Amino acid sequence: MSNILGTTKVTQIALIVRDIEKTKTRLAELLGVPVPPHFGGGDYSVTKTVYRGAPAPKAGCFLAFFDAGGGLQLELIQPNGEPSVWQDFLDEKGEGLHHIAFGVKGMDAVIQNCGNFGMKLEQTGNYGDAGGCYSYFQAGDGLPFFIELLANGEVFE
Repeated sequence: MSNILGTTKVTQIALIVRDIEKTKTRLAELLGVPVPPHFGGGDYSVTKTVYRGAPAPKAGCFLAFFDAGGGLQLELIQPNGEPSVWQDFLDEKGEGLHHIAFGVKGMDAVIQNCGNFGMKLEQTGNYGDAGGCYSYFQAGDGLPFFIELLANGEVFE
């Protein structure tokens, strides 16, 4: 059986939250680590966010990251209220596990593989610092969360 993603290494587990300040402070207490900073997801001129096939210049969020060891990040995402996969999740399901992310090489080919596997592409964009790009897929039957592809050094034009 071939690997659809080209990797099995999970790089990120992400949670959607209503209040990033409260959640990151409480999680830092639980883990006994410093409270990380949070920041906006980036300006549309860089992110070029596409949500369900259409440009989404107002889609945004606040992000905070915890180092979980072994190259794994725990990501907190607070949506900004505009249409996006993040806001949809919060509106429909509340807080909780949003996605599991995998670092990939050759984003376009992996997007094609995921589509051929029956996964539905919901949102794409570039990281806020233009260091790479992401794609969110509705994973479908048997996987009740999104799959995120992260490609460092690649960007959507």
